[in-house]
Amino acid sequence: MEPVVFEGVVEQGRQLGRQLGFPTANLPVPADTLVGDGVYASWAEVGGVRYRAMSNLGSNPSVGGGERRLETHLFGFAGTLYGKTLRVELVRLIRGEQRFASVEELREQIAKDKETILNLTY
Repeated sequence: MEPVVFEGVVEQGRQLGRQLGFPTANLPVPADTLVGDGVYASWAEVGGVRYRAMSNLGSNPSVGGGERRLETHLFGFAGTLYGKTLRVELVRLIRGEQRFASVEELREQIAKDKETILNLTY
């Protein structure tokens, strides 16, 4: 897949990623975005530093749904991103968006997604 780039100012979300152990930076998604929903291996850049990352594009059907957004977990980042400009490059689709029966099932799948992405070369 050709990399798809999103750039914007990080917004505060519902803090669900943090509660699951995977804090995310949230970016709005333009209505005309044609990229499919799912989990992606990605790169994220903030303040001139580039991080390997895991991104979810979608509406969070497992936790009540909501507006479509891009949520990105930066591997090795510590700190606050609210109000900062973030550039995210979606590199490879790992899996499509799916609904899980419980928050624990979702947490387990996110851990598997992270492991999959960390084992990729990209």
